[in-house]
Amino acid sequence: MTDVPSDAKGQGVSVEPSLHRVMGPWLLLLFIVGDILGTGIYALTGQVAKQVGGVVWLPFLVAFIVAVITAFSYLELVTKYPKAAGAALYAHKAFGIHFITFIVAFAVMCSGITSASTASRAFAANLSGAFDLGLSGTYGITLIGLAFMAVVAAVNFRGVGESVKANVVLTCVEFTGLMIIIVIGLWAIGAGEGDVSRVMEFHSGPDRSAFWSVIAATTLAFFAMVGFEDSVNMAEECKDPTRIFPKVLLTGLLITGVIYVLVSISAITLVPPEQLGEGETPLLKVVQAGAPNFPVEIFGFITMFAVANSALINMLMASRLVYGMSRERVLPEVLGKVHASRRTPYIAIGFTTLLAFALISFVGEVPALGGTTALLLLCVFTVVNIAVLVLRKDTVSHDHFRTPTLLPIVGAVACAFFAGPWTGRDPVQYKIAGILIGIGVLLWFVTVLVNRATGQKPAEPEMADIGGAGPVN
Repeated sequence: MTDVPSDAKGQGVSVEPSLHRVMGPWLLLLFIVGDILGTGIYALTGQVAKQVGGVVWLPFLVAFIVAVITAFSYLELVTKYPKAAGAALYAHKAFGIHFITFIVAFAVMCSGITSASTASRAFAANLSGAFDLGLSGTYGITLIGLAFMAVVAAVNFRGVGESVKANVVLTCVEFTGLMIIIVIGLWAIGAGEGDVSRVMEFHSGPDRSAFWSVIAATTLAFFAMVGFEDSVNMAEECKDPTRIFPKVLLTGLLITGVIYVLVSISAITLVPPEQLGEGETPLLKVVQAGAPNFPVEIFGFITMFAVANSALINMLMASRLVYGMSRERVLPEVLGKVHASRRTPYIAIGFTTLLAFALISFVGEVPALGGTTALLLLCVFTVVNIAVLVLRKDTVSHDHFRTPTLLPIVGAVACAFFAGPWTGRDPVQYKIAGILIGIGVLLWFVTVLVNRATGQKPAEPEMADIGGAGPVN
């Protein structure tokens, strides 16, 4: 993310910098793995175990398969339109309806806020658990989460840029934390500790079959796969993207999928599912159970570092998307104001931070926030999978990746299925998503009325405004 140029205030003018194709396959792979690894696996492993018991690895595997199918659709679009990165711009190319484009962009923005709110809760819980602060109660965790989000807003307001090199460092930190869990699990198994038989034990609720329990758990586990879609924004900076991008993206997904399954197996081997599902620090419990002499503060610090990075990047993305939609005149112009000295969209930052405060205060629970992130993105992915098929009639002059026609069809059906209420998804997630999207629709209609009164029309979407990053893990 870059700071907003001061001369762009409300003007709908974007500057197209010349991007150097500097990313080779290894740097791109680190970027993709870094975007996917993070809050989801650190915060939600226990909640997934609560749904299915010992086979906690299975929902992560199903979520991985759905993500890979959708990744094929993104691969066709990003190699076909290497400059038009982002679900909202793909939707606009496919349907050409400003309202649909807006809803997709606003849903992506909301998913960033719910993801950041999830990260803030995870940060607070791990801070309390690692340093034995005794803040296990709702109010203590909420207050730390709010304070953390206020710090994120301050950093966002001051202005911060992210680089691929910084991402490499953060990826190494996140990867190290998960490797610690895997090594502890393997060491315990080799020493005859823990209970490996739990890996194949299934526990479902009294009113739910095994199949529907896995489906319900997958709706949560899907949050752990968030981030692969964000990598499309790096295609223009890759060397020979048509050739290397598909291989690297699929390799990155495979690596993270394997890591998630191994982490799940280690966790359930060392900690019974009923204990793993208590609280918001499941992996911290794994370290305490499998390596009681390991400094738990170090692992807590790694976890906090990983989720803090996710929260900052997601809030940066959300505020810039709000700013961009204001520039396109589909949100009130005031949201596009830029601070004179900091050159950051301070009104948009304030707006997105207030939404995050409300989510942390009134929703709170990690499963509800993480599940809402997955719900919003599953709806977006449904649209993207359909867009691939619609855009088949649009030909381009260069060679590009083409996914088998069956995959986007399966992807659209699968994503729509996992977004539905029949999955056993907590109804509160629909309420949260509905309220957030409702706020956007209300602001849209206000803007439409203002545009009509002033004789303005929505501008054509630009990559610099709404084609930017999606949420990361």
